This record gives sequence, structure tokens and C-alpha cells, in this order.
Amino acid sequence: MKESRVRDAQELPRTTDGKLDYERIIETPEFKKLIRKKNRFITPYTIAFFAIYLLLPVLTSYTKILEVRAIGWMTWTWVYAFGLFAMVWIFTQIYVKKAREFDEDVDQIIEKHVRD
Repeated sequence: MKESRVRDAQELPRTTDGKLDYERIIETPEFKKLIRKKNRFITPYTIAFFAIYLLLPVLTSYTKILEVRAIGWMTWTWVYAFGLFAMVWIFTQIYVKKAREFDEDVDQIIEKHVRD
């Protein structure tokens, strides 16, 4: 895994107490744009996750739709539950891939606004 060369640098400008000046960074238009971009990416996946996840107890409690046998002794409830594991794995892989782009954006923001 490739590490960020900017974040490893020791000579980043610091405030008088020795901390990085994050307040300066979060007020930049580039940082605000990054946050909007991340929220636009994450929100649909979060909504889909909770909707699909919470649908299982609703379907098992109030309907009999998942009680039908799917394969041998296994009902659709089990298939749905195992599908939740697959969904989490797939969503994780999608996020990991997208997070690399976010990291590149962060590196650019740090390069532009922290290094003077």
C-alpha cells in the first residue's frame, strides 16, 4: 500500500502549541468541496445499507415471504442474511477504492495550504 509522502513530512507548519493548523485547512474551499464530495458518495450507500439491513427483521416479523425454502432445508431468510455479509464486503471494497481518491485530494489540500 502506498503511503502519502506529504503526511509523512516532519516539517509541516505548526501553530504556537506545536499542533498542525487544522482550522486554517477546514476553512478552505477545497476542503469544503472534499467534504461535499465524500458526503455525496457515502450518503446513498449508508441509506441503502440501513434500508436493506432493517428490511430483514421487518420481513421476518411481519410477513412469511422469507419462510419459503430456497435450497434444501435453507429458507430465503438464510439467503438474505448471508447476502447481508456479501453486501458489507462489496460496500467495503467500493469505499476502499474510492478512499484512495479522497486521500489524493487530501494530499493536494495539504500541499497547497499547509506547506507555505
